Amino acid sequence: MTTFTGFDRVTVPVADGVSLHAVVGGSGSPVVLLHGFPQTHLMWRHVAADLAADHTVICPDLRGYGASDKPEDRDGTAYAKSTMAADIVALARELGHDRFALAGHDRGALVAFRAGLDHPEAISHLAILDVVPTLDMWGVLHGVNAAVAFHLYLMAQPPGLPERMIGAAPDDFFAYFLDAWTNDAASTNDPASTNDPASMNDPASIPPEVRAEYLRASREAVPSIVADYRASARIDIAEDQASRDTGTELRMPVTVLQQDWGAALGYDAAAVWRAWAPGLTHDTVTSGHFMAEEDPATVVKALRTLLAR
Repeated sequence: MTTFTGFDRVTVPVADGVSLHAVVGGSGSPVVLLHGFPQTHLMWRHVAADLAADHTVICPDLRGYGASDKPEDRDGTAYAKSTMAADIVALARELGHDRFALAGHDRGALVAFRAGLDHPEAISHLAILDVVPTLDMWGVLHGVNAAVAFHLYLMAQPPGLPERMIGAAPDDFFAYFLDAWTNDAASTNDPASTNDPASMNDPASIPPEVRAEYLRASREAVPSIVADYRASARIDIAEDQASRDTGTELRMPVTVLQQDWGAALGYDAAAVWRAWAPGLTHDTVTSGHFMAEEDPATVVKALRTLLAR
């Protein structure tokens, strides 16, 4: 398995009965990097190596993913993005950092977004990679174009059926996204594309040993991954709406990198984000969804520019 050369592995308690696994390396001002679906901290291997030259870089597995704890979701709050955001703030504090820069991709970006709203005193800079805030996401998905997000609707269903369906063929389910969301698929700019996903994976971006680790980790985390997504159809919407109703905004420097799905789905992605972050820097990318692995140089440049603000 690909590892982080020069990084230490740690397991840090962040809440009652929940510890996060993370890799930590480098020295200097702290930067926390949060992975997406269906991945682990490994997705940051290229970006973290660069940033560690002059920053302390912390790459955790989110609760419910990778080697981190996977608590049962008894009341619908265990995988709320506010809960997962509190984990990250607690992790950084346990490692000696009361204030830090935070970047997240996909699911990790939703956690980072919530951390910026709930813990502005802790987040110095915020980077969001290829996601739309939960509240807005459900608003922009409509008609046949919503098929691109079929997994959101599947995992939003009550406990039981989604877990059984995904658990029946987990490698097929998770591999679909690793294949369909890489550059060749994204370059069609068409969520309804019927191209064969198996022909789209770029092994140079996600090499076999990393892909195998993503599949193994996801296979072992089906209930918690579903719970994470189910929260986005329930408590996460309510918490985002409460923030919007009270006018809560992201006041730290914010950078958003996205594919141009706004054009494909018929909405202005930059305007969506600017409603939350008045000082936004928004850029589209030519890589696929897994931009930190497909085009790490672009991600590093954007992060370094953000950290200089």
